[in-house]
Amino acid sequence: MKKLLFKLFHQVIIFSSLFVVTFLIISCTSKISSAVPHENASAPEVYFCPKEDCGKVLERNIASANSSVHCAFYDIDLQNIINALAAKSKSVDVKVVIDSSNQHGQIKGNALREDNNNQLMHNKFCSIDGKIVTTGSFNPTFNDNSRNSNNLVVIYSKNLAGNYNEEFNELWNRRFGKGEKVKNPVVYVNGIEMQNYFCPEDGCASRIVSEIKSARKSVYFMTFTFTNKDIAGALISKKGIDIKGIFDAGQSGSNFSQFEKLSGLGMSVKKDTNKYKMHHKVFIIDNETVVTGSFNPTSSAENKNDENLLIIHDKKIADAFLKEFDNLW
Repeated sequence: MKKLLFKLFHQVIIFSSLFVVTFLIISCTSKISSAVPHENASAPEVYFCPKEDCGKVLERNIASANSSVHCAFYDIDLQNIINALAAKSKSVDVKVVIDSSNQHGQIKGNALREDNNNQLMHNKFCSIDGKIVTTGSFNPTFNDNSRNSNNLVVIYSKNLAGNYNEEFNELWNRRFGKGEKVKNPVVYVNGIEMQNYFCPEDGCASRIVSEIKSARKSVYFMTFTFTNKDIAGALISKKGIDIKGIFDAGQSGSNFSQFEKLSGLGMSVKKDTNKYKMHHKVFIIDNETVVTGSFNPTSSAENKNDENLLIIHDKKIADAFLKEFDNLW
């Protein structure tokens, strides 16, 4: 009888232990999955102007809206975008924030000016229907669409759109140059890891430094204006990997540009030959990670301006940016 009771007691202990371990595993897995959102959606899209019509792409996405279009533009003068916003405002919630230096009455109605001349509202994004994000270096202007070298990324993601909507609401409520930290800094869309940050509150420069430090094979970059010493230092510290960079010719001659410093250290850097502007703000890490958005690697972008940064860990997207880099190189 004692042996039977001991055996039953022993089995109860084993079962209880297995139950506790299983509960802990499920609990931990649940916490991890809820902390980092995963979703499936249409594949991300990448466009490069002026060889592709970024304005048409943006217009098409605005026209697709069923409930809302919230955009933050540093500048806007493309008439098809202005017309698309005006047309949509008759049936959906359309709001636009424009930097005060570029607001000249292009948008009627719900267009809020950024009033602080000490900093820029430098974003170039739209959040559409709470599920589509457009961002990149592209301002909806004639020059950015037809002359300057730019990129436009379209991401289908409710979680990313949620991030951008929250940032937009801060701007709409005149919280310029500050705000809450991003709600979901990492999301997965179709298994693709995407990191999303807003400056100055999320420390965009440190995110780029971290990506550069993680590089094992190569770092290629295309930057309109590049004055940030920490990012330049991260590039300088990488030994034995392939580093190449393209600077906008006009901006590379400024007193604070890192072009002369990197060139003087023997790094493979060039001035772009576009007679207008090389307007990208892009870093390509190991041919599999892309950093893009509105963020120029400068002190003002890091500490004062409203900016956004998107880091996409996907070889297919990286390949598209590499083709653009090779064309400009």
